[in-house]
Amino acid sequence: MLYSTTLDILAINFGREKGIDIIADAGFPAIDFSLFRDLDFAFAPDWKENTKKFKEIADRRGVIFNQSHAPFGGGWEKYTKETVPMFPRLFEVVAMLGVKQIVVHPIQKVPYLGREEEMFEINMEFYSSLAPYAKNCGVKIALENMWQDRPVTHYICDDVCADPREMNRYYDTLNDPEAFTVCLDLGHVALCGREPQDAIRTIGHDRLGALHVHDVDYVRDLHTLPGCARINWDEVCRALADIDYLGDFTLEADNFLQKYDVEFRPTATKFMADVCKHLTGKIEAYNAQK
Repeated sequence: MLYSTTLDILAINFGREKGIDIIADAGFPAIDFSLFRDLDFAFAPDWKENTKKFKEIADRRGVIFNQSHAPFGGGWEKYTKETVPMFPRLFEVVAMLGVKQIVVHPIQKVPYLGREEEMFEINMEFYSSLAPYAKNCGVKIALENMWQDRPVTHYICDDVCADPREMNRYYDTLNDPEAFTVCLDLGHVALCGREPQDAIRTIGHDRLGALHVHDVDYVRDLHTLPGCARINWDEVCRALADIDYLGDFTLEADNFLQKYDVEFRPTATKFMADVCKHLTGKIEAYNAQK
């Protein structure tokens, strides 16, 4: 099974080019090309040359870009009026990099509980509007399960697709497997009071195409390395084998790196790769037992 990690923090610390080298040196065969910040390269007149430069570095180092994450956040106005209009170009960029799927957050407009149907209709229109751009570039948009703060208490509660049954409804209603897949964020599942292994089985083989892998304590969105908090990773590996998961194993655990001094982060990245190799090996071993 292919495993990868996000580029974002290493790109901040060392630049994207050096970050690619660090991840390759660590032993990762693939990289999630983060698009959270510093996107001028994608909108400059020479954006194609800029993009080819990253691809050439990866090719030279023998790694691939398997996944990407579109920019997000900033609230309804910023996301819909500033961020979303960038998506067609960003789809072109990741396609040039060889990315298979790009995670695109749903629109989050209001407190979710009690407004589920309103947000369903808004997001059906939103995702459907992006489908032609994705298909034209040959990449899939990955739907992600979300959480939000409960008003007043600020405890974490459900948001769009937090319930895996609702994720199934979103994917099935869009009914366009050429344009869409599901990225299950395992940490987000746990934060919303569900077990990741149960969500994996509910979504199942035909829908689940990508993962965000990180550990949490079921209270805070820690985005740390598996084994550093409370998720039962053996059960997660069993569930992925049970559904014959064919996607990749992509870490979104940058907060683990940020606990270390910048100069030590390349070494910490090697340990992250070792953890991924161990866990994907368990998945393969459980598959072999079937």
